[in-house]
Amino acid sequence: MPEQYVPAAEVPTGPVDVPVAVAHLAGTAPVVPVWRNELGGLTFRLGADRYVKWVAAGTPGLDLAAEADRLAWAAPFTAVPRVLDRGADDAGTWLVTEAIDGRSAVDPYWLARPVEAATAIGRGLRAFHDALPVGDCPFAWSARDRLDRALENLDAGDTPASWAPEHRTMGVAEARYRLTEPPDPDVLVVCHADACAPNTLLHDDGTVAGHVDLGRLGVADRWADLAVAAWSIDWNHGPGYDHHVYAGYGVEPDPVRIAYYRLLWDAS
Repeated sequence: MPEQYVPAAEVPTGPVDVPVAVAHLAGTAPVVPVWRNELGGLTFRLGADRYVKWVAAGTPGLDLAAEADRLAWAAPFTAVPRVLDRGADDAGTWLVTEAIDGRSAVDPYWLARPVEAATAIGRGLRAFHDALPVGDCPFAWSARDRLDRALENLDAGDTPASWAPEHRTMGVAEARYRLTEPPDPDVLVVCHADACAPNTLLHDDGTVAGHVDLGRLGVADRWADLAVAAWSIDWNHGPGYDHHVYAGYGVEPDPVRIAYYRLLWDAS
């Protein structure tokens, strides 16, 4: 069986130091660490009805102010967390949002139902793309917008050897060449930009409760989201279910665009 690629983002399993700002925001409410992303950003649940994201000062690639702006823009069109508070101190920045009533698509309830979860993720992503108005969106996330960062990473010493298994035999020169040849856009939509399974919240009947982690939301080809959403089913639910994401969305797989946007995801 091929090696399964599991990104570094995870539910914390050991002790997590609670930042002073998070403890202050919680007051008397219980503080539960629920997520650590691949860059070290932390998410805590405060009681039953609030979440707070916290990022250490100086952490590159995590802009909670940008996420707050995107949440505020998207909120009139689709179900996303309502921003309650935001701030910063010398130690880091934080963003407090209202909880959405639903389970993450990687909750054990949905890990035990991979076909239903994958289909619901695809259906929810289609509804998200259909709801958000491309012409009014002030944010961009196109391949061209992301390419500079990908090339900078390669220049700084990043190599495909540290990427997903399907990319690890690729040399830097080949990766650079492929990245600089993006396919023409299929359909421009407002992309979620981190459409991995954990970021879709589902009701127990399989309907979509909302989407979270919209820090890079912007206009791009729909395959920039679709390729990663289906890929993440392999990471979280096991191989063999990705086609249910495309079926739920209502589209046939596009191998060329899937390959390109997965490579760009790894590189950027």
